[in-house]
Amino acid sequence: MTVGHVVPSSRPSEVSSASLTAPLVPIARASLAAIFLIAGPSHFSPGVIAYAHSAGVPFAAFLVPASGVLAFLGGLSVLIGWRAKLGALMLIAFLIPVTLSMHAFWAVKDPMMAQIQFTMFMKNVGLLGGALLVTHFGAGPYSLDARRAADESH
Repeated sequence: MTVGHVVPSSRPSEVSSASLTAPLVPIARASLAAIFLIAGPSHFSPGVIAYAHSAGVPFAAFLVPASGVLAFLGGLSVLIGWRAKLGALMLIAFLIPVTLSMHAFWAVKDPMMAQIQFTMFMKNVGLLGGALLVTHFGAGPYSLDARRAADESH
């Protein structure tokens, strides 16, 4: 069985759990991709670039917009399921440095701000987990990758 395909049950009265849950996969991909698609374009904002610069990001005027492109394209790839493993790797390449540099809660003196940064850090860890799953399993059903694999097998 190829990963990402829903295999119908051998008996008509039997419904596999994969066929019942397959429609959840594109919803999961959209949920993972949403934050990257929405926030990616904001990386061109002077305010976001200035904030990153104040947080110590080197070459912020270049790296922040570049990271926005990386996040947006990775999110789009995961959303539509086209080369989703590569798109998820792009999200990982975005998340690791951003999480460590922009949400360094351990370096924040104000307890309230440290708690906010901890929450943002943990949110990114969760997103990283989702991206790692897509990197391993691929886009799954209802994706351009699954359609391409089905076309190639015929």
